[in-house]
Amino acid sequence: MSSQRPETTITRADWYGRKLERERHADTLFSDLDLTEAENIGSVFSDCVFRSARFNASAHRDAAFVNCTFIACKFFDASFTNCKFVGSRFEDCAFDTIKVVEGDWSFAGLAHADLGRASFSGTRLREADLTGAQCRSGSIRNADLSGALLHNADFNGCDLRGSDLSAIELKTIHLKDAIITIDQTIFIAEALGLDVRLK
Repeated sequence: MSSQRPETTITRADWYGRKLERERHADTLFSDLDLTEAENIGSVFSDCVFRSARFNASAHRDAAFVNCTFIACKFFDASFTNCKFVGSRFEDCAFDTIKVVEGDWSFAGLAHADLGRASFSGTRLREADLTGAQCRSGSIRNADLSGALLHNADFNGCDLRGSDLSAIELKTIHLKDAIITIDQTIFIAEALGLDVRLK
């Protein structure tokens, strides 16, 4: 997010069910925006602030939210397919049943986010801040978590199959009942200093 204040403010806009196609918005504060059931194809938002916005049941494809800030936003049942959230950060947002397929969320700020009912598949989360994130019983599959900040993150019962776990420090996260593959099991065993032999 740029240090500059947004140049434009849009308050209580009703975009319910609206179709956004390749729109471009920059340096804009969206306050109480209603994007419920909206369809967003290829639109780009850069250095924008979304405060108390509702993304419920909206569908986004090939869209970008770059260096944006989301404050107290709701993402219930929203879907994001091949979208870019590079450098964006989230504060006090609700992610119930959000579905993220592929896309680039590198450097995203998701510290302390409740992702227990969220689903990420094939998403790039490289160097994302997941410090203290609550991912219990969630799903983060085939994701690139390399370089991510995971200190005190709760992955208990989380489906992590196929994800890059190289950033995990076993002493600082919770992994009880997490679902992983055999290859990941070997990686974790070796990280614990065990001598893994197949025979």
